[in-house]
Amino acid sequence: KDFANKDKLTNYLKKWNSNEILIIDGIPVTKDERSDITVSDTISLIVVAISSLVTTISVALIAFTSLSLVVSCFMIAVITVISVMERIKEIGVIRSLGGRKRDVSRLFIAENLITGAASGAIGLILTYILQIILNVAVKPMGISKICALPWYYALLMFGIAVLLSVLSGLIPSLKASNQDPVNALRS
Repeated sequence: KDFANKDKLTNYLKKWNSNEILIIDGIPVTKDERSDITVSDTISLIVVAISSLVTTISVALIAFTSLSLVVSCFMIAVITVISVMERIKEIGVIRSLGGRKRDVSRLFIAENLITGAASGAIGLILTYILQIILNVAVKPMGISKICALPWYYALLMFGIAVLLSVLSGLIPSLKASNQDPVNALRS
């Protein structure tokens, strides 16, 4: 009927094939008095095969996701470096008007924070829209939900997007803050 009964039956058959003396209808039956029963559980084999396939696919997806995160971090850093190079005069003006190195650094870190927050929000909005579409698409097949992103995972993903964006811009923002105001205005 179900997996619980299947497990009970499989355990009983394992006990039957063991060296244990069983009491059947009040009579003790030894291992020599009964023949072994071979159990072939195809459902378990299928479940194990599907489980290993899902695990393999999950590992591959995690690897591709990690690689894309590393590439996106480098791209954010490159964009920040280009932004620093294009705004050298602005950095010079800020520094010559009394702005500290910390102020210049915070300017670029704030930009990266905004970029990370915007990208995280866009990603989450698209994820929730696709989630609704996929769940509606599989509903006629008798499946209630094929995907769901809990709010705490969404919050975690948003935080990771912001954190990676800020971390990617730290080195370029430090480079920007160390610009000499006189050379920055001259360039």
